[in-house]
Amino acid sequence: MENKQLSGIIAYTVTPFTAESDTVDLAVLEKIIDDLIATGVNAIAALGSAGEGAYLDAAEWELVAQKTVDYVDSRVPVIIGISELTTKKAVKHAAFADKIGANAIMVSPFSYYRLSEDEIFDHYAAISAVVSIPIMIYNNPATCGVDMSPEFMLNMVEKIENATMIKESTGDIQRMRSLHRLSKGTVPFFNGCNYIALDAFNAGATGWCTVAPCLIGDLPKQLFESVKNGDNKKSKSLFKQQLPLLEFIVQGGLASTVKAGLNIKGIAAGYARLPLKPLTEDKKQQLKEILHKVEQR
Repeated sequence: MENKQLSGIIAYTVTPFTAESDTVDLAVLEKIIDDLIATGVNAIAALGSAGEGAYLDAAEWELVAQKTVDYVDSRVPVIIGISELTTKKAVKHAAFADKIGANAIMVSPFSYYRLSEDEIFDHYAAISAVVSIPIMIYNNPATCGVDMSPEFMLNMVEKIENATMIKESTGDIQRMRSLHRLSKGTVPFFNGCNYIALDAFNAGATGWCTVAPCLIGDLPKQLFESVKNGDNKKSKSLFKQQLPLLEFIVQGGLASTVKAGLNIKGIAAGYARLPLKPLTEDKKQQLKEILHKVEQR
């Protein structure tokens, strides 16, 4: 897959669980995928933070990855998220994603011990050695405990064969501007921080990785298109419309809030896995009101 084929709205799926047995609900996953594709998203990303990839056992992880690739069936590109403490496990997951036909992998280096840049570099290099598909370098220190500078990530893109793009999720718009400036606009980078989506596009982001389309349909895609078309007034209006929901799902935890929102919309996505807690009744009501306001505008 060439870099130019991956841009726009990359939509995360949640991993739905049955209420009875806490097992992956494949029928609901199919429904979520169909709904996302119907909104016009440019790619589907499974097993990210919203997909609770870190909370699945190995068999469940492979089941969700396989099902997502098979069910999407080349309607849009599929990206598989990989976040593992050890290089051995990350390499195994990467090879599996490549084998089943994923179009790219999104790799974040989870950390227990503080990792040096040499260790992070070797982690990505080992993954690259077993795949033939593009790697998105994913910087999300809030969940991974690793913070990679723009300069270091661009160095990996330059020196690691399959590392071709970056997802920046710190919420620091200056980092995105640095990625664009230092690479002279040649390295695709994606925004992973929902509440700065408009600023990120204006800073040169190639796309937006977000779970928001699960709840608000094609509004993120409309935002992307309005920015691409240079319609600043429409862009600002669309972003303002979405912002309360974007802030709410980030503050409340993506898996718990989005599953609550899907349940409100009549899609039985279950609950996030412990130790994550479901939303309180007050928070559910707040989310319901936010969704109603977004849909009425």
